Amino acid sequence: MPNLVLYRKYRPKTFGEITGQEHVVRTLKNAVLHGMISHAYLFSGPRGCGKTTMARLLAKAVNCEKPKQGEPCNECSACKEINLGSAMDLIEIDAASNRGIDEIRDLKEGVRFSPTKLKYKVFVIDEAHQLTKEAANALLKTLEEPPSHAIFILATTEIQRMIPTLASRCQRFDFRKLRVPEMVMRLEDMAKKEGIEVEKDALELLAHHAGGSLRDAEGLLDKVLTFHLGAGSKEKIRTEVVRELLGIVDVQIIGSFADLLLAKNPGKAIEFLNKNLEDGMDPQEFAKTLIEYLRTLLILKINPALEDMFAGPLTKEQQEKMKLQSSTINEELLSRTIKNFMDAEQKMKYSSIIQLPLELAIIDSCGVV
Repeated sequence: MPNLVLYRKYRPKTFGEITGQEHVVRTLKNAVLHGMISHAYLFSGPRGCGKTTMARLLAKAVNCEKPKQGEPCNECSACKEINLGSAMDLIEIDAASNRGIDEIRDLKEGVRFSPTKLKYKVFVIDEAHQLTKEAANALLKTLEEPPSHAIFILATTEIQRMIPTLASRCQRFDFRKLRVPEMVMRLEDMAKKEGIEVEKDALELLAHHAGGSLRDAEGLLDKVLTFHLGAGSKEKIRTEVVRELLGIVDVQIIGSFADLLLAKNPGKAIEFLNKNLEDGMDPQEFAKTLIEYLRTLLILKINPALEDMFAGPLTKEQQEKMKLQSSTINEELLSRTIKNFMDAEQKMKYSSIIQLPLELAIIDSCGVV
């Protein structure tokens, strides 16, 4: 039997194990504890922030035979079935591939029947914004007059695309992106359980690179651990190894490149870019990291008080360098430079010479304001 990936192996089994989203956890636990269960919920938020995990936990808590202070016991038959993924009364539907009227009609037909074994039949509809208008209207009728044994949990990454009438029938919870320290704590716990030591800076680098998605951070850690164990090493995993394995561009390289842009030296900037590409730097990763770096400079330029938001895995020296750069650059030039490299990042996907859009962005950004 293949080994489970980390995010599945260590998926939270209680609300207390959830990382972040305290406002959602507290409300749902109280709802279970006091029997104030809604017939429909809407979980909205960025990808990888725990919406589906929370939906499964809620399904388990409302069906638990011996809940403890709103938490599922994980010992009764209902909890065990849901943990094993074998509960027939927990139906998960991916709206991205089951978005039509026929699929919703099948769902409506299934809603009519009582649960096979559990107390509630729970329907989790992921990416609910992708339902067609006809399918959403058909589901709306079911949400308006739901049977007492059915609970619907809709999850979406694009709340603005949800049909308002559908969203209004649900109790809505907004999930937020996770902060770097929160993700680092979770990654540390996983590494410890796997019996592997990882440098704190390396975990911060993984968390920062994941952009607020815990699932992505866990996936990156899984990749690092697989490589490390495959190499037969028992040493602590160091930051340099993580950076090299994942192709993460060093902030120091980006800082030096930004200096050349600020000096309006296109010749040196293009030479610097190509030298690093020849040394194995990934051009797409370079563009992504550069845009993030320039964005930070722009925000620091507008409001220097926000520097703590962008500290991440940066050293004190790197932070000081960015503050200095942001104070000396022209705001209009910086804004235009970001747009140039955002365009370049898109054009690189279709360019026969992958670094050419970057070179053109350098030339344009170093021109006269």
